[in-house]
Amino acid sequence: MAELVVADLRERCATPASLLHDVATEMADEMRAGLEKGDGSRIKMLLSYVDKLPTGREEGLFYGLDLGGTNFRVLRVKLGGNDKRIANRESREVAIPPHLMSGSSTELFGFIASELAKFVADEDKGNSLANGNKRELGFTFSFPVRQHSIASGTLVKWTKAFCIEDAVGEDVVDKLQTAMEKQGLDIHVAALINDAVGTLAGARYYDEDVIAGVIFGTGTNAAYVEKANAIPKLEGGLPKSGDMVINMEWGNFYSCHLPVTEYDQTLDKESLNPGEQIYEKLTSGMYLGEIVRRVLLKLSLQSATFGEIDHTKLKTHFHLRTPHISAMHHDETPDLKIVAEKLEETLEIAGTSLETRKMVVEIIDIIARRAARLAAAGLAGILKKLGRDGSIEKHRSVIAIDGGLFEHYAKFRKCLETTLSELLGEELSKSVVIKHADDGPGIGAALIAASHSQN
Repeated sequence: MAELVVADLRERCATPASLLHDVATEMADEMRAGLEKGDGSRIKMLLSYVDKLPTGREEGLFYGLDLGGTNFRVLRVKLGGNDKRIANRESREVAIPPHLMSGSSTELFGFIASELAKFVADEDKGNSLANGNKRELGFTFSFPVRQHSIASGTLVKWTKAFCIEDAVGEDVVDKLQTAMEKQGLDIHVAALINDAVGTLAGARYYDEDVIAGVIFGTGTNAAYVEKANAIPKLEGGLPKSGDMVINMEWGNFYSCHLPVTEYDQTLDKESLNPGEQIYEKLTSGMYLGEIVRRVLLKLSLQSATFGEIDHTKLKTHFHLRTPHISAMHHDETPDLKIVAEKLEETLEIAGTSLETRKMVVEIIDIIARRAARLAAAGLAGILKKLGRDGSIEKHRSVIAIDGGLFEHYAKFRKCLETTLSELLGEELSKSVVIKHADDGPGIGAALIAASHSQN
């Protein structure tokens, strides 16, 4: 019985190259549709209003604030222009108390501003601003926002674990600006961006061949540089640079080619946003452990694989997290000791046989490989849309990737890289580079504040 469950899972999660090429083509088609006027696409292709990416020539002191998950980060950078680049940087990470994630926006932004005030108070004299210049801050806010300009945007909806009703439809920069004023902080928000745009900017600062910034973490998203004249929905004149960064919000991508199983369907049905973010639910860190938990629960209920166990934890949604499955997936001990420990610690499944532990690793491998291969297909879709997927392409194309799933889950990362090479072919792969962009979002926000500075 257990073998059947695993065989069925393997078959339904299969991602042959032909399927991935179809997914990439559909991603490129949806991108085109999203750039048209109107709402003809499942991916929003939001204008970021970032038309000047940092070049490395910026100078001065800038702040970054990065809010996108259960922690937020504040950051201060001193930019020294071409010679020095980032002359100095300091940052601090702060955990958000869980009750603030579903309270009121005044409480959340009040808490953030008070922590920012403490950080600004530590500014040392050597790092202070030139006379009369106002401090400027770039704000990375990693939730869907409808931008109106480089420094204003209304919240479309919360994702991940946040649910603060009174902020939806409101301008998040106003909320932050008001909270900072209450703290007596004289800081101007120069730019509102999201983590994918921040990753793009942070990597572009060092390498002008960077064409996209992508997040594979708790959630997933991508941003890339589009020619402004290829964006029918762009109103008004074209920006001087001729470019516009597009925030894809690609987590909401859907295609009939996506290999969706019964486990994904029930996860989606029971989620906070049924029918939405399907691509994200197949590829991001928030969900991979949960999909595995659902498979293990079915195994346990339909076979004697785990023997007599207490199902309380195995039945608890999101109890098995992606770091747990990553630890099991990377277990190299001959008797899979780490797998045994994790099963017992997290799910109270004790006394498993080596064969059972091997089966658990296989299930994890199936789910993680599917995620990584679909992730690679998304990247291939961006290259396709930009016409960088043909054999004549001699440009170097760099894709900067950030996020805990990519950074800490080595087998996911390796599989993503080899799959992208498989899809592009040997010749083209030579000119496409995947780069881990460490601390993209926080630093990117400060850098975009610098490239759009009023000082």
